[in-house]
Amino acid sequence: MTQVSASQSGVTDVYFDFLCPFAWRGLELADVLRREHGLKFRLRHFSLVQGNHAENPDRKRPTWWLDQQVAGQGSELQAGSLNAFLAGQAALKQPEDAAWAFTLALFRARHQPVDGQMVAGYNGADFQNDTVIRAAAEGTLDLAQFDADLQDQDGLRSALHDDLRASADLGVFGTPTFHLPDGNIAYFRFANLVTEPQAALDLWTLYTRVLTDGARIETIKRAK
Repeated sequence: MTQVSASQSGVTDVYFDFLCPFAWRGLELADVLRREHGLKFRLRHFSLVQGNHAENPDRKRPTWWLDQQVAGQGSELQAGSLNAFLAGQAALKQPEDAAWAFTLALFRARHQPVDGQMVAGYNGADFQNDTVIRAAAEGTLDLAQFDADLQDQDGLRSALHDDLRASADLGVFGTPTFHLPDGNIAYFRFANLVTEPQAALDLWTLYTRVLTDGARIETIKRAK
């Protein structure tokens, strides 16, 4: 395991939405960093559906909250997103590695190509219960506990609200957004999936250097 510098120590909150392919790549990167290099990340939920909702022109002061919506109602994105987030909160009640394995399995169900192509069924899947159950079975969750925890809808919604409130207060607008231990916070749009351990560490070091550099680089956006 590679030693990390003091500037990389502490716990980084990573805000993500299961709907977002860029967040999937960011979580895969973070998983490599925590397993191979000992960096610490905490899974936090941010809703793009809520952030972009017409009733929330100011993301820092939302009046429409995803956690307050009726399960299974609303648009497909709204209903699937809420279902995925509540399942994610249930997974977080179990050991860290199990929660990460479930989170990544659910992401891969939606975003991971097969032979370079998205296919019908599991890949490109929605976030209804059959997808959640399949993702839970792929990981190391205690399935009996997971099922029991899913019944505590009030508790799961309260935990989700805490994440959504924290992300609103911080001004999160996209995923993945990393909130570093030193207070720096920024959205990073990953074009590539990086899972090789040294390449992952090199990319993370570059990202954190940009955030902490005295030049205060605010935006980098490639022309097309």
